[in-house]
Amino acid sequence: MKVRNKKFFSLLLCMMLTVAMAFSTTGCSGNNKESDAQTETQIEADAQTDVTVLGEGQTVFTFHVTDADGNETNFEIHTDKETVGDALLELDLIAGEDSEYGLYVKTVNGITTDYDKDQTYWAFYVNGEYAQTGVDSTNVTAGDTYSFKVEK
Repeated sequence: MKVRNKKFFSLLLCMMLTVAMAFSTTGCSGNNKESDAQTETQIEADAQTDVTVLGEGQTVFTFHVTDADGNETNFEIHTDKETVGDALLELDLIAGEDSEYGLYVKTVNGITTDYDKDQTYWAFYVNGEYAQTGVDSTNVTAGDTYSFKVEK
């Protein structure tokens, strides 16, 4: 009986050590996941530091420009202008031609599109949605994100 108890306790001890090692290994990999998450957060923070702050004023909004190659340039705009178009025109971030429908934007952040040449144009977005109004008739809302993207 003593031999049987010794074997039982030895088996129980081995199982407990195995379980302890499994938890220990999981804990280490959990720390790696936490470290990976911290690294991702740092990368995102570094990407967010590539924001150019322009203008002076009480109202602040985000402005993104995506060129034909998918490169994105980010701005933080400070303005007292009422419309997004006026704010961006004042900072020379956009240029275009007046038309019966409003400002037809042809140049954004120094990049010009030519619809007649290659069927590309600047599409205007408000908070990630295709804008329902032109840039010159869209009122500035603090905290919103406005974007121009080259599209075909």
